[in-house]
Amino acid sequence: MPELKPTPKGDVLYLECSTRIWDVIPLKLASKNPSLRKSLGNVFFDIVACEASYSCSLTYSLSLPPPFSRIPFKIGQPKKQIVPKTVERDFEREYGKLQQLEEQTKKLQKDMKKSTDADVAMSKSAVKISSDLLSNPLCEQDPNFLTMVTALDTAMKRMDSFNQEKVNQIQKTVIEPLKKFSSVFPSLNMAVKRREQTLQDYKRLQSKVEKYEEKEKTGPILAKLHQAREELRPVKEDFEAKNKQLLEEMPKFYSSRIDYFEPSFESLIRAQVVYYTEMHKIFGDLTEQIDEPGLTDEQREKENEAKLSELRALSIVADD
Repeated sequence: MPELKPTPKGDVLYLECSTRIWDVIPLKLASKNPSLRKSLGNVFFDIVACEASYSCSLTYSLSLPPPFSRIPFKIGQPKKQIVPKTVERDFEREYGKLQQLEEQTKKLQKDMKKSTDADVAMSKSAVKISSDLLSNPLCEQDPNFLTMVTALDTAMKRMDSFNQEKVNQIQKTVIEPLKKFSSVFPSLNMAVKRREQTLQDYKRLQSKVEKYEEKEKTGPILAKLHQAREELRPVKEDFEAKNKQLLEEMPKFYSSRIDYFEPSFESLIRAQVVYYTEMHKIFGDLTEQIDEPGLTDEQREKENEAKLSELRALSIVADD
């Protein structure tokens, strides 16, 4: 039995193999025998085509971990290089850039959502704190404290209002466009998958043509060769059309990301500028309302320390 060595190439695993008919028979028997199947490492075979005494073409699948599970293996690849290596490298490079762009777009969308959720939670917490302070009994007993907390509560509510406007703006002009942009990638990935499937059909039929070309040119063989070439022609044209379209449009799609996202990030910056400008005004007004004139930060700190020392001097809080 030939040794099985799968080789990953992109999303498809390939296996080159040529075997004689007497090597195929044990595989066919093994596919019906559980114990033999287990000894082969859960390899299942299904004979697709077999040429009388020399070689056969098999399709089989292996029990492999993701991402290689349920991926078909193809035996009998064509000798002819049907896709130039430079073209394949160009395709892999362009598609790799789009895969990276898809991953980065999803991550950015997720991070922006986390950021806006955190902003909303912060402003709501600030409003709750000021509201709880207003309901504190101290506000009823001390008019000055009530005035201070009322000013704080008004400022927090204004802050929450502007913050909600900012979040709504970011949701509309940044997060939603990111979401719409991400929704394009499934169609793109499907187009690449269809191109890969067509390429596998192309290789299979090209290999079939090559096998007939190598045989003695008898009447039946020539008829089969003609039929194989007729089967190959539309598949080849279909692959070349798909391949050309993707090679032309993938770079255009990648380049369009700048024009698409630039307005979104301009809007994000404007929303932040407006928000923090308003915050500067709100907290500036709050400072003027609650600040004691003529006191420096150092003087306020010393005053707080003195009051704290008075509290510590009370017998109920003295150290044992």
